[in-house]
Amino acid sequence: MPQDYPTKGETDTAESTEPSTPRRRGPPTALLVLIAAFAIAGYFGYQEFQERRISLHEEDARIQSDMITVSSRVAGWITKVSVEEGQVIDKGTELIVIDDREARAIIDELNAQLEGVGAEKERLRAQQDLVRRQTDSQSAAERSEFSAAQVTVSSLAPQLNLAKREVKRTARLFERKVASRRQMDQAEHQLQRVEREHDIAVAKVKGARARVKQADAERAKLDVLAGDLAVLMKREAEITAKIKRQNLDIKDRVIESPLKGLVDRRFANVGEYVTPGQRLLLAHDPDRIWIEANIKETQVRRLKIGQTVIVSVDAYPDESFEGRVERIGNTATSAFALLPSPNPSGNFTKITQRLPVRIAINQRDGRLRPGMMVEVTIATGR
Repeated sequence: MPQDYPTKGETDTAESTEPSTPRRRGPPTALLVLIAAFAIAGYFGYQEFQERRISLHEEDARIQSDMITVSSRVAGWITKVSVEEGQVIDKGTELIVIDDREARAIIDELNAQLEGVGAEKERLRAQQDLVRRQTDSQSAAERSEFSAAQVTVSSLAPQLNLAKREVKRTARLFERKVASRRQMDQAEHQLQRVEREHDIAVAKVKGARARVKQADAERAKLDVLAGDLAVLMKREAEITAKIKRQNLDIKDRVIESPLKGLVDRRFANVGEYVTPGQRLLLAHDPDRIWIEANIKETQVRRLKIGQTVIVSVDAYPDESFEGRVERIGNTATSAFALLPSPNPSGNFTKITQRLPVRIAINQRDGRLRPGMMVEVTIATGR
């Protein structure tokens, strides 16, 4: 079908009949983007400002734990290592065994000495009993004889005096021819007999007294035996103490875990010779962990014990943990530096120091491990 096209006149007429309206230009797109960027930056800047005003964020923080160094109290060759690195251990778990053959040989020798001392003690005690019985019976007999001799002397004394007086009286009568020679001889003979009996009784008293002293001297042997027995008992106590020390030495040769936890490092192997105090193992209790954050000294005034802490662990970026401020350090970390920083030249650059802050945190399935880096946000409230 043929198409009708407008003629030039018709075109001019149509253009002349349309109203002419001015075109409006909007703001440039770059300006809008810039304004939006400033708005977003301002919003997040305000949020950051608010967050910094009511909280304190620190990246210089890590998980800590008491790392226990297990060492030996005795020297010797390692015969057994019972654990590996990363192994879970309980308190009292056998860790390392050190050769105890020499210690056991010493105990056998000491036990033999102890038996010898015991036998010698029994011999001395038996000798004590024998001497005691002998001296007791002998002393009793000698004292009895001594007493009897004294009684005899005492009974003969009046007879001796009477015989002496009788001799004197008979002698006077003999001089006056009243008494005969026979009477005189009888009186003198009686005096001599009584004197002999008296002298014999006195000698018996002296002999009995000497024998009593000898019996007492025999009893002194008991004191000597008691002294010997005391020396043996002291020797026995010394040997017993040595045996106890050797038993302790044998017990120390089986090194047991002092805690419930994990073995972190092992520094010894079977066949090595160890000395007292030598480091053998490192272990820690995974349930006893905390965070140590080094906070700038200019921020410490905002901290208080018990403040809530949000913890982000680098190893688990999608999780957050909660803790609380447990302790605020009293000394800057620089005070514990191994190498001091003297300033002999006089040039000084002031550096903000940091103080260690301990943050309590609960373990979660054993995933929090000593040495892990964390970030902490402490809710200071102002």
